Amino acid sequence: MHPKERILATLDRRPVDRLPIDLWHTPEVSAMLRQHCGVADDFAMWKALGLDKIVWDFMDYKTEVGARAGAQSGAGAESGGDRTMWGVPLKGVQAGLAHYAEFGAAPLLGYDTPESLAAYPWWPKVERFDYVGATALAKQASRDFAVIGPWVSFFEIYCQMRGLEQAMFDIAESPELVDAILDRVEALQSEMMRRFFAQARSYLDLVFISDDIGGQSGLLISPAAWARHLQPRMKRWCDLIHSHGLKVFYHTDGAARPLLKPILDCGVDVLNPIQHACPGMDMAELKKEFGHRVIFHGGVDNQSVLPRGTADEVRRETRDCLATLGAGKEGFICCSCHNTQPGTPLENILAMIETVQKM
Repeated sequence: MHPKERILATLDRRPVDRLPIDLWHTPEVSAMLRQHCGVADDFAMWKALGLDKIVWDFMDYKTEVGARAGAQSGAGAESGGDRTMWGVPLKGVQAGLAHYAEFGAAPLLGYDTPESLAAYPWWPKVERFDYVGATALAKQASRDFAVIGPWVSFFEIYCQMRGLEQAMFDIAESPELVDAILDRVEALQSEMMRRFFAQARSYLDLVFISDDIGGQSGLLISPAAWARHLQPRMKRWCDLIHSHGLKVFYHTDGAARPLLKPILDCGVDVLNPIQHACPGMDMAELKKEFGHRVIFHGGVDNQSVLPRGTADEVRRETRDCLATLGAGKEGFICCSCHNTQPGTPLENILAMIETVQKM
């Protein structure tokens, strides 16, 4: 089967010759893999490795002149320039072999009432998204691969704008402020999606909702607060995405088990990344409880086994994911649990890919 055909068949629960293998990676790992394959770009590298790549098509945000110069892309810390599209400052951090853009001071601190939000100078403008560029990328990628985009979020954006600690206080003490901010976050991205789908729908397959609500050992938000602030918004987004014939790809790291059922009830089609090292995220249990209603994406441990294990340990980990999340040879797209990090041995990455391809 062709990579795109294999992904689409998996999403539709049609028979496949083998389960798909995707890969998330940082720019440093991408450069290593291009060098290994002897190619100049990521598209050629994905083909050379035989990946069933789901290509990310995240929306750029056009820079304004003057006071707002430097505001760029909307995909969180992967934004270009010195601020995200929401006005969150970015600062470069070198961590070993990796370079990251980390969030600076929360710019929405001090805007502590719903009425004060109108004075915030960094609210994005829907017309400044680069619909033309994103549509061109989707068209190019869709010739060979499934395409996912744009990237949208509720809770992650809220925490970036208010700061994680203040966001926790807001949820407990200022629910009206939380709703007022999320109303703006939802409205802007909903209109952006409508405009993007009008141009690019025929080239897209999935939409990426990234909204981390789980930490390493438990939830970051209570089920009651999630139901109050996020559940109805998630349902509206799932309905909007489905109305355009697209699938909903939902990402939350961590120990998210207590909220998985209500998240799926909103209409999520693909759940990522299944961080099974966290409490409650046992792969066999998740497959038994939810495998009939959602496609799993991810699985291969990216905190320990992939970066620090041997190639044989990676093969065992990958086979375990295939046997549990992919039981019955359906409902699973194997992938690293998150971006493969710099310093991850090349032989480990190849071991994961080849193990899936040989199954």
